[in-house]
Amino acid sequence: MAELILTAAEAMAKDVGRGNVRIDPADMAAAGLVAGDVVEITCKRSTVARVLPAYPEFRGRGLMQIDGITRQNAGIGLGEKGRIRRVEVRPALQLVLLARQGPGPFEKEGRQLSRLLLGVPVVKGDGVRIEYFGSALDFTVLETVPAGPVLIEAATGVKVKLEKRDGEGQASVSYEDIGGLGKEIRKIREMLELPLKYPEVFAHLGIDPPRGVLLYGPPGTGKTLIARAVAHETNACFLHVNGPEIIHKYYGESEARLREIFEKARANAPSIIFLDEIDAVAPRREEVHGEVEKRVVAQLLALMDGLESRGQVVVIGATNIPNALDPALRRPGRFDREIAIGVPDQNGRLEILQIHTRGMPLAKDVLLEEIAGLTHGFVGADLQALCKEAAMLALRQALPQLEGGSPGGTSLEIVDRLQVCRRHFLQALNEVEPSALREVYVEIPHVEWEEVGGLEEIKRELREAVEWPLFYPELLREAGVVPAKGILLVGPPGTGKTLLARAVASASKANFISVKGPELFSKWVGESERAVRQIFRKARQATPCIVFFDEIDALVSSRGSDGDPTSDKVLGQLLTEIDGIEGLRGIIVLAATNRPDRIDPALLRPGRFDLVLTLPLPDLRSREQILRIHTAGKPLAGDVDLAELAGETEGFSGADLRYVCWRASWLAIRRFLAANYREGGAKRVPLQVEKEDFQHALALLKAGGRV
Repeated sequence: MAELILTAAEAMAKDVGRGNVRIDPADMAAAGLVAGDVVEITCKRSTVARVLPAYPEFRGRGLMQIDGITRQNAGIGLGEKGRIRRVEVRPALQLVLLARQGPGPFEKEGRQLSRLLLGVPVVKGDGVRIEYFGSALDFTVLETVPAGPVLIEAATGVKVKLEKRDGEGQASVSYEDIGGLGKEIRKIREMLELPLKYPEVFAHLGIDPPRGVLLYGPPGTGKTLIARAVAHETNACFLHVNGPEIIHKYYGESEARLREIFEKARANAPSIIFLDEIDAVAPRREEVHGEVEKRVVAQLLALMDGLESRGQVVVIGATNIPNALDPALRRPGRFDREIAIGVPDQNGRLEILQIHTRGMPLAKDVLLEEIAGLTHGFVGADLQALCKEAAMLALRQALPQLEGGSPGGTSLEIVDRLQVCRRHFLQALNEVEPSALREVYVEIPHVEWEEVGGLEEIKRELREAVEWPLFYPELLREAGVVPAKGILLVGPPGTGKTLLARAVASASKANFISVKGPELFSKWVGESERAVRQIFRKARQATPCIVFFDEIDALVSSRGSDGDPTSDKVLGQLLTEIDGIEGLRGIIVLAATNRPDRIDPALLRPGRFDLVLTLPLPDLRSREQILRIHTAGKPLAGDVDLAELAGETEGFSGADLRYVCWRASWLAIRRFLAANYREGGAKRVPLQVEKEDFQHALALLKAGGRV
């Protein structure tokens, strides 16, 4: 029987846990295989999988795409070669599975497992994974009847045994379980897998292999998950150390604890030491007052790059505040590479959602692309929480049946009929906030461009300046055009500056940070400037992002005009953030003011605020549009002529016109209540907003001196 020798590669997210292997159709033809055949994959051990054709982009490269579970079953790592040949498979009559984390809901109703594993080929000793309502449960195949390769069918009987051990383990993590971090994972594999798998190559080249990687980024982006995946994929000894647990109250115990960890790693080499929250172990020595912290930092430096060789020990550090680490730790030889684990973009969020909904019964109306577009600023942990919350909302629908002992079937059968719908995800979005923007997160009302009356030229300029760099970045690069860094909206009060900002944020689908000028000022020296830096740091982590400064004249008045040195320092900080050495990438600064004369001239030059858009008072046509927007859905009487009303409101702003519509409706409600309830309800007068109500509202507005 023909045999193939192929290189193991990562599987697509949709194939994880299904027992599939995808190979080039040309290789399939050479081995006499057709889609659906069961093949044996052999490296350090043998397992079975169902063969399917590879996707076009992976053909012609001699690859077999298998997930982390199948790689572990075959004892093969990514980039290693294995043999494939077709085998005969028989239907499984009986299976005995060992639950690694506890059998969950399947302890008493193991027959449900045969349906969830339907069509998966296995042999004795294989690991299998069940994705059930967003939870992953790992099992080991202890026994099959008949022996040898078998195919799980609906009639297969399944028994579950619980592994007796202290505590509850975690499901093994492979690279397919991490979404949106493909580039970062490639860098880490180069740094960590090569030295652990092929140390002789580095010895032949006469260089020391990389021995340390620092992962930094906002909480929840996947730093710990990457470390767990690396440990699983390399089959290395993995020592997970939480930073604070090293510190001990007795003299010398903290340093001894560190030495003990490194000695254990050397004894079990190749090994990986993962120092989570490393900033708690190695803070800047010049900024800490305790002697214990200084000694621990010195001990860690000596262990990572001292006179004694570390051997095949790789150190991974993780932190979300890298600038708090001691500088001596961040040089080559200790941490050779620093890798930023950032907030995922839309494609990354889609990958993460696909991973967390693999075992979830999604309704047909769920479009993960749509949810990925609505979750700006969400990190991986937030998206996982979103999927769990959506599943919990679906489960709550079944609670009356589950608690009432409904005759509709067993608890698993009732839950099995449930589906997670689009409305569950949209409702869950109200419960889960994005971690990357939690301190500055603003819920933007959904405002369409059509809801902004008039201002056609201003809207066109805004759409071009904000949406083009986000939607057509390749076109701008081809034309050699740099997007506008800042846009200033200038105009009298009530002309729609803030409304335009809301429409921009809603239409561009970018992250939105709203800054109210006075909230940045602090009585403590340096705190105001620090607040400005913090806003732009958050914006850089969550690009694409719009930073909106409302009433910016209160924040950046001309230097020396008010005698307040804090205001001058805040202005200086803002100038350097917008047009400093670092520069802005993927960030647009949007500001609004009705007092441009108070703004420092340095801020208004091109390169900072490239576009200054002046919003005029609405003309006759614009006023009619605004009136139509604010009277949409109102029960207008036949005598109301909006064109005539627009002619009577010369010099009114958009806010004034909104007030007129609101006040007229209020007067109509007052008249309706007087006619229908004060006369005993005998006479029914319909609710209508009449011309007289609008005239009365106009008179009230003019009498108040507001126009």
